[in-house]
Amino acid sequence: MLPPRAPQVRSWWRRPFASALLALAGWRIVGNLPDREKFVLIVAPHTSNWDFVYGFLVYLALGFDTRWFVKHTAVPGPIGWLARHFGAVAIDRSRAGNVVQAYVDEFARAERMAVTIAPEGTRSKVNGWKRGYHRIARAAGVPIVTAALDYSTRTLIFGAPREATEDADQDERELRRDFAAHMARIPSKY
Repeated sequence: MLPPRAPQVRSWWRRPFASALLALAGWRIVGNLPDREKFVLIVAPHTSNWDFVYGFLVYLALGFDTRWFVKHTAVPGPIGWLARHFGAVAIDRSRAGNVVQAYVDEFARAERMAVTIAPEGTRSKVNGWKRGYHRIARAAGVPIVTAALDYSTRTLIFGAPREATEDADQDERELRRDFAAHMARIPSKY
């Protein structure tokens, strides 16, 4: 169950449906989202398409209302409509210039809002994270919350909210402490 101020969707079917599937798969949720109206949620490690499946089931099981970024080629046609219904925002990486400012503006207008981002930006191994999550959180004045997909224990672990500072490198180092390669579905990719 989400805290009262967290962005949420009222639905009669989402929680029981997704909770049953998570239980069947042996997954559980540790911790909770913060009792805040607005925040940026970062999810890692992101090494497999299964990350989306389990993350989406957690999203449904909690009744969480969030917008999440997805590569525009991943949501064509009717799948795109369904994905947008559930909060997807298709991003064309070659034209992603104003995404940060658009979300800063949206945070300013919204009473409650969460944005979910995979900071790795891809399922492939990367040396550094994309910093859009940090720029959005800093400019919007909202905290960053971590969600670690731990395949070794089949848990999704929520971290405490952290304020973004001027030092993005230090913030990333601190945030990365919530994640480890052994958690990933494919550890060699993290």
